[in-house]
Amino acid sequence: MTPIRIAAAVILDERGHTLLVRKRGTEAFMQAGGKIESDEAPLDALRRELKEELQIELGPEAPNYLGRFSAPAANEAGHIVEAEVFLLRLDQSVQPAAELEEIRWIDPKAVPAMTLAPLTRDYLLPSLVK
Repeated sequence: MTPIRIAAAVILDERGHTLLVRKRGTEAFMQAGGKIESDEAPLDALRRELKEELQIELGPEAPNYLGRFSAPAANEAGHIVEAEVFLLRLDQSVQPAAELEEIRWIDPKAVPAMTLAPLTRDYLLPSLVK
């Protein structure tokens, strides 16, 4: 089975809290981002997705690349996501747009009871508390 290629952003605010998003009609919270089109570089896909979902315009400086991670897909049963993940520090307010229904800023050291995507739960949040 071909993995679903995505670009995702670990977005941190000045408090060290991270932004999680939930798409309309789903339960799991995850990092902002989305699928990489066949003709896109991961960073270009991330720029496009952040603009669509959160109205964030990334400047010319690239966010820090954290690496490639694989995990079961949260919203497509039986599939694996292969995520190119970037770290972004943000000091502006954001509002959900496009297919996003909800956003939450959470402290990665004290994650509230909520449904999390496997990539978020097993790899990305734990990496923030090391």
